[in-house]
Amino acid sequence: QVQLVESGGGLVQPGGSLRLSCAASGITFSTYRMSWYRQAPGKERELVADISSAGGSTNYADSVKGRFTISRTNDKSTVYLQMNSLKPEDTAVYYCNALRRWSETRDYWGQGTQVTVSS
Repeated sequence: QVQLVESGGGLVQPGGSLRLSCAASGITFSTYRMSWYRQAPGKERELVADISSAGGSTNYADSVKGRFTISRTNDKSTVYLQMNSLKPEDTAVYYCNALRRWSETRDYWGQGTQVTVSS
């Protein structure tokens, strides 16, 4: 059974930091591209950042460049999102995604973790 379990969300003041973690099980983690998405109330889910299977390539949404860092530890089957200089507009539910496009596409989602940036 595949599980992606996010943790690390919470309430933080503007300018603060949080580190999200997503622990995967039931998949060969090192073969999956991992991503963080977020969805704010009334808005569509959007890609925040992603990282290649070996960790050598990353991409970020323009809105988080220079503030967020995605990383992964394959021997712990975990992906992280370090979020610094948080803004109220970063408030959303953050979701972890695992994607592998081989002869068959495998696409898995976590349950999400709430991040609220407010004074």
